[in-house]
This record gives sequence, C-alpha cells and structure tokens, in this order.
Amino acid sequence: MSQHATTSPSGIHHVTLITRNVQKNVDFYAGFLGLRLVKRTGGYEDAEQLHLFYGDALGSPGTLVTFLVWEEGASGRVGHGQVFEFALAVPRQSLGEWMTRCLQHGIAMQGPSHEFGETVLRLKDPDGFIVKLVGVDMPSAHPWGDASRGPTRLRAVTILSEAPEETAAFITRFGYRIGPVESNTTRMISDTDVIDIRDGTGFVEGIPGTGTADHVAFRAADITAIKALEAQLATLNSSPTNSHDRHYFTSLYVREPAGTLLEVATDGPGFTIDETADLLGTELMVPPEAATRAEDIKLMLPQFSMPGEPRLPHRDLPFVHRFYTPKDPDETVIVLLHGSGGTEADLMPLAHRIAPRATLLGVRGRAHEEGSARWFRRLGPTVFDQADIHSEAEAFAAFIEGAVAAYRLDPARMIFLGNSNGANFLASIMALQPGHITKAILLRPIMVLDHAPETRLDNSRVLMITGKRDPFANFGQKLVQWLDTSGALFEQRCIDASHELSSQDEIIAQEWLLDQQTESLT
Repeated sequence: MSQHATTSPSGIHHVTLITRNVQKNVDFYAGFLGLRLVKRTGGYEDAEQLHLFYGDALGSPGTLVTFLVWEEGASGRVGHGQVFEFALAVPRQSLGEWMTRCLQHGIAMQGPSHEFGETVLRLKDPDGFIVKLVGVDMPSAHPWGDASRGPTRLRAVTILSEAPEETAAFITRFGYRIGPVESNTTRMISDTDVIDIRDGTGFVEGIPGTGTADHVAFRAADITAIKALEAQLATLNSSPTNSHDRHYFTSLYVREPAGTLLEVATDGPGFTIDETADLLGTELMVPPEAATRAEDIKLMLPQFSMPGEPRLPHRDLPFVHRFYTPKDPDETVIVLLHGSGGTEADLMPLAHRIAPRATLLGVRGRAHEEGSARWFRRLGPTVFDQADIHSEAEAFAAFIEGAVAAYRLDPARMIFLGNSNGANFLASIMALQPGHITKAILLRPIMVLDHAPETRLDNSRVLMITGKRDPFANFGQKLVQWLDTSGALFEQRCIDASHELSSQDEIIAQEWLLDQQTESLT
C-alpha cells in the first residue's frame, strides 16, 4: 500500500478529452463502441461549450469518458505532460469481433499486441486519439449495450512523463502502488484499474487542443475526502489546487510534478439528480449558474443526432458553418455573420428571437487577428486589406452557391444577418458579388471598400441599424450613399445605442422581417 493517505474508493473516476467534431464523436463512442451517452451539458468552466459524458448505464465512476467540444477547433499536439491514450476493458472473447468491426467500419487499428500480459487492440477515434480495447474480464455493475462485446469500464490511462519516477510517486497518494515495468512503462495498480506511466524524456511537450486529453480524474468518496486531500497537497508545496462544484460531483484539480493535469472527483451525487435513469443523456442541461441564459445557451451549443436518428448531412464548404434547426422549421434560412472575435453561434439567440421558426446557418470568418476570427484582414482601426476583402467575398459567394446546392436551400427564403465586421463583409459581398445576397440585415455596418464598384441592387432589400453613440457611426454614411446610388430598397434606423447590440435591434429586425414576408405573399 501507499505510504501516503489515500482517498477511498481508489481508481479512475473519468478521463476527459477534447474533440473538434461532435457528430463524429457521438457516432464513434455511442455508435461504434456502444457506450451510453449519459449526460450532455453546457460546460461548468464555460457554459457555451458543450460537454459530453459517456459511460455505463448509470454513468458510474470508473466507466466515464468525457469530451469538451471545440467544434472545428485547433488541433493540439500529444506530448509529455499529458494523458496520451486510455484503455477500455472488453470481454476477452470479443477481441476477434472487434477486429472484424474495425475492418467493417474503416476504423484504424493496430494489433493485437500484448502488454503486461493482456491482449490489446489499439484504435484511433475521429480526432486521432488512441483508444485501446483490452481483453480483460471486468464485469460492469450497471451494464449497457451488448454484454458479449461492449466495453465495461476504464481499464487504464497512460501518462507520458519527463519525470516518470516523480509522477509515479505523486500518483501513489490516489490509491495506487507501483507494479511491474515493461520497456519504458511503469504500471501503477489500484484496486480497480491501472495507470501506465511512460518515460517521455526527450519527447515533445504536449500542446492543448482537439485530439488531446485534458485530464484524468481519480475517485474520492465525498467532499470530506476532497478537503482532506486539498489540505495534504497544501503542505507538500505542490502545484496550486482549485476545487469546483460540478453539480454531478465535486472535484479538485492539481498538476503532478511533470505537468499532467489531474482531478479528484467525488462519486456522488451522480447523473440521476436531474434525469431519471431511463432518460439519461436525452436532454441538454445547463449549469445552474447560467440558468437565466439557458435558452440562449441551448441555441448556441452544436446540435447532433444519436446513431440511427435522422440527420442533416454535413458538407465540406469553404467556410466553417453550423446549422440550428428548430422543432417546427419553416423554409426561411437566416445566414449569420459574427462580429470581430466572434463565433458562428454568437448571433443565434438574436436570430431565433427575430424568427423562431427559421433555420439558422452560422458561419465562421477565416481571417484571424491575435487568435480572433474575422472576415478579412485589418491593417489599422479603419484601414482594411482590400485584396483580402475581394478574395474572401469571392470565396463566400462560392460558399453560398455550395450551401444552396448541398443543403437544398431556397435562395428566395435566405436572409443574411451580420454584426459589425460581419455586416461590413456582407455589404462588400453585395458590392463585389452582386446577386448572391438579396435580403440583408446589417447591424452597426460601415463601408470598408476603398472603391465600391457601381452595382445595381434594384431587387435587394436591406435593413441597416446604426447606434447614435457608436464611435464608428460616421463611417457608415459612405455605405448609406452607396446603397442609395445602387438602387437598393433599404431602410436605415438609428437607435439610442453604442456599438454593442441592444433589445431595439431585435424589435426593429423582427418588424422588418415580418414586412418582407408579408410583401412576398402579396
């Protein structure tokens, strides 16, 4: 036994990774592997980030694999100071069937091989992360799916460490003892599972991002055990600790000496505190502290379909994009272009309030400035890269054409809504690629083209909303003059607001849209 005080029960609580494609993730972990999706929530660090939990029938500690969803987010790099693979226990006799399933489903596979006397298949999930299937009989107390082949629990997590001896010594305090060594890997053994520590000396440092693990969590009996561990770590001069109430469990975070993020999480209260056992994972939950924004958050988080459910196919188009489909959609589609530093989901709550039955198509700009998404490069506060505007406008016109064809959209029922940088870009597209946008709502726009071409927009309808206190308001007059000269049917409304959006924007846009729909019916 460890010389350190241990938390009881011992073993892994969960492992958390980061994915860039929620639909592929669900198809792999719930569909191919057969784990149960036991909870879908807004994140407890960031409520606007989707967090998925997979496990056995009840989401028991020791069975949980969880994912932070960074939809189309930047890839990370697997390296030392990280968990770089995890293993699921499957019945010994099922490994042959798993090999066949991998071949049938086109899943990358290596093996079988033998590690510490166990037969192992190595797979790669859609993000490229290594998932091992280990033939070891570890029955589940709450089985889910096909008992003859389905994963029963977490068997192991592998940590890549530049200081493997220090990492091993640190992990003994979580109920693990040092076991056998194979090659450059030391196996740590608890009462229920193992942690493999691989010597990563000379290997590259891990970089957080999609396709990497965020942390591994160990089990604690209750909050009292968490507080005792926190006090113990404080006396050791370890890395800073921080504790959090995650609603379904209480946790404490700390980094081991080589830098891997570790968590200790209580077994309870568990996932049935807000859903019954038979309905686990069927509703999107929002953290209690974000309750006042619950409906907006649910709109902003990416939608997905469970295996076997109808779904909208995703097409590869020039811009990252995401749909939100309401329960009773009409044929209207509102295409959303965010402001500087925004995301494809930013305007979805506003657009949904404007048109509750409209399908929303959020699009992400491809230019980046200090890590923030934009629609074209900026050379100064009001100086813009003209060549970039022209090339991106051409690419967006191709995106519109591709979306119409791929998703069978009706161009006559498409409205484009842009805010700030997105509104500026929409006006530029209307000037440089006429005919692609015929209905537009421009919030806080300015003309960013140095030389706007002479273009006829006689069939175009535009709503332009500016703010009296917007420091950029005067720059919008050039756009007003150009719209007037181009023959667009436009309405300009100036409201008592700054550059930020207000409730007046929503009211005016809703009234304007209703007028457009009424006109189209007469």
